[in-house]
Amino acid sequence: MSSGFDEFTEAVAQSTTKKPVIESKVFSRVAILGGGADAKLIAALCLSEGADTKLFSAYGEELAALRSSSGVTLRGAGPIGTYHVDRDDGPSIQTTAELDGAVADAEVIFLTGPVHKQRTYSMVLADHLSDGQVLVIAPGRSLGALETAWLLRIGGCTADVTIVEAQGLPFWYNEAGSVLTLTSAAPMAAATLPSGRSETLNALKKYLPNLVVFDSVLASGFSDGSALVEVPTLMMGGPALHGGAIPIPMGGKLLEENQTFASLIGSSQKTIIAKLTDERHKVAKAFGVRHLPSASEMISTYGGSLRGDHSRPIPSQKMSKSLLRCGVIGSLVPLKSAGQIANLKVPVTSAIITLASSILGADVSAAGRRLEAIGIDSGDIDTARRAMDAIATGEKYGR
Repeated sequence: MSSGFDEFTEAVAQSTTKKPVIESKVFSRVAILGGGADAKLIAALCLSEGADTKLFSAYGEELAALRSSSGVTLRGAGPIGTYHVDRDDGPSIQTTAELDGAVADAEVIFLTGPVHKQRTYSMVLADHLSDGQVLVIAPGRSLGALETAWLLRIGGCTADVTIVEAQGLPFWYNEAGSVLTLTSAAPMAAATLPSGRSETLNALKKYLPNLVVFDSVLASGFSDGSALVEVPTLMMGGPALHGGAIPIPMGGKLLEENQTFASLIGSSQKTIIAKLTDERHKVAKAFGVRHLPSASEMISTYGGSLRGDHSRPIPSQKMSKSLLRCGVIGSLVPLKSAGQIANLKVPVTSAIITLASSILGADVSAAGRRLEAIGIDSGDIDTARRAMDAIATGEKYGR
């Protein structure tokens, strides 16, 4: 089985059948799809580096809120300041509700928001892309680039594009209206599909300086520890579990600066995270991917520090539910699907999926990224290899 899975892994690294596009060393025209906090952060970061920046949203309320504000204000870490919107004079973020106009001349297109929105953007972009453009999914979680490639192909896209799967942004943020208070995030794994286009990643570091180049999206995807840390931490708390918060004397009050994501992670949560990490390592090894981050490294990357400039804020209840939903769909279900191909059981991962679905009140796992759902037949390794190769190279694949 190992040789078969080695070949399966290598299929991801296949180059496109077309001649490689000569990569630009500098990207100066970017489009951001989405109007959420992550989209506003990316837009401000790009504008701060002098990029021609367009932001698309299909939601009038999002655009109205942006246009009525003084702009996107960044505080804390990063390039602090206010980045104006829709100004005729001077640099500003240009907003639009027209997708084709937003992406027509963009060199880089960021797909933002939760997984279901990333999927929608992938489908509707199929008719609007041209050779040489770069799509960035951040966070790409697990199988993000492969799913995007599959959706583009079945949507009729024939352009030779590069898909970047990045596991996170340079900053954590706390949103209050148009103000984003930032703290620095850890280095995040990133890879391209097709692989071998490292110049693309190097150019993107101008806007996302914390990217760490990985050989393939299979390796970067298995390095995704977002749900391993976020889901147990957000679901499991209370006096029966040992939290990680700093002890407060009776009658005392927890300081705001100590209310961080890492303070929610105690010994009980770490035990679950370690078990989830072990299962991910086991499945990754079957696919030929080794030397993944340890559980403690995953916690450091996705949990942030306990306090200070590298701490991660505690998300709101709405954001927490979104993280649970995306964690199941984009991280845990893909691992379970890969485990089924490798004939490996992942009981803790499966249990967390079930528990999260119960909390969310719906079987969100049904919408999860599965290999068989993106044209990779889990019942036959040879068929699976051909499907992976077809997705990686853009060739037509038929059963």
